[in-house]
Amino acid sequence: MPGRILIVGGDSEIATAAAAHLRASGYTVAATTRRPERVAADRPFLDLSRPVEDWPIPDGIGAVCFCAAIARLNDCANDPQASALVNVTRTVALADRLLAHGIPILFLSTDKVFDGTRARVPAATPPCPVSEYGRQKAAAEAALSERMREGAPVTVLRLAKIVSPGMALLRQWIVRLTDGESIRAFNDMMMAPTPVVLAAAAIERLLAGPNSGIFQLSGPRDVAYSHVALHLARRLGADPALVDPVSAYSAGLPPGSTAQHTTLDSSALRERFGIAVPDAWAVIDELVETCR
Repeated sequence: MPGRILIVGGDSEIATAAAAHLRASGYTVAATTRRPERVAADRPFLDLSRPVEDWPIPDGIGAVCFCAAIARLNDCANDPQASALVNVTRTVALADRLLAHGIPILFLSTDKVFDGTRARVPAATPPCPVSEYGRQKAAAEAALSERMREGAPVTVLRLAKIVSPGMALLRQWIVRLTDGESIRAFNDMMMAPTPVVLAAAAIERLLAGPNSGIFQLSGPRDVAYSHVALHLARRLGADPALVDPVSAYSAGLPPGSTAQHTTLDSSALRERFGIAVPDAWAVIDELVETCR
C-alpha cells in the first residue's frame, strides 16, 4: 500500500467518490480544491489555471490521481486556449514535478480521445479525437506516455460516462414525467454508463501497486439518451409520447458530442482486478431506484 494519496481536483464527483473509497480501504487521502472556502489540512489549495512550478507538494505523498480537468465539451470548444492550459500544459507540468520526486501518478482520461466509430475500442488504438476536449486529453496522454516509455511510474485510466446515485438528469426527468410534462432527450448521443463506485474501485486498485500502462473502463454497450428516457417513462407508467427525441446539436453541443460508440475494451481491468461494469439497463434501473 502506498503512503498518503493525493487527488488533484478533489471537487469533482468522481474525485469525491474515489476519496471516500480510498479512505474506507484504509488510505490517508488529501484532495486538492480550487475553492478557497474549502481549504483544510486535507484539502490543499490548487488551481491549475495558475502556475504550478512553486506549488508546495504535500509531505508523505505516495501516489497521485489526476482528476482535475475542464471536461465540458462546450467549455473546451469555446475557449481552447484556457482549457488547454489546465488540461494539458499545467497538468503535465505538475505531473513532471511529481515524477521528479519519484511519486507515481494515475491520470484519468476519456473515451473522447477516440472518434466513436468503433465499439469497445482497444487501449492500444491510436487516439483519433474529434472534439477539442478529446484533443486536449490525447495531448496530455501523449506527453505522459512519453514519460511512461522512459520508465516513469505513469498509469492512464480512460473512462466513459460515469453515473452516480441520484443522477440529476434522471431526477429531473422523473419529476417532469410524473407531472405529465414532456422531456427532451438526445437520440444521437450515446452512453455506456459506469457506476461511480466501480470507477473508484478501479482508481484504488491502480494506485495500490506498481502499475504502468493504459487501462480502460466503460459499460459493455451503448444506449441512446432517448432510449433511456423511454425506458424511464415505461417504468413510471407515463405516456411515452411525453419523450421528445431531439438531436444533441439542437442544444448547441459541439462536434464530438454524438459519437456512435463510447464503449471501451475494459478486459485488462476485468482480468487483472475482477472489475467489470454490468449491462447498461441494469445500471440504469439501479440509478432510477436512487432517484425516486
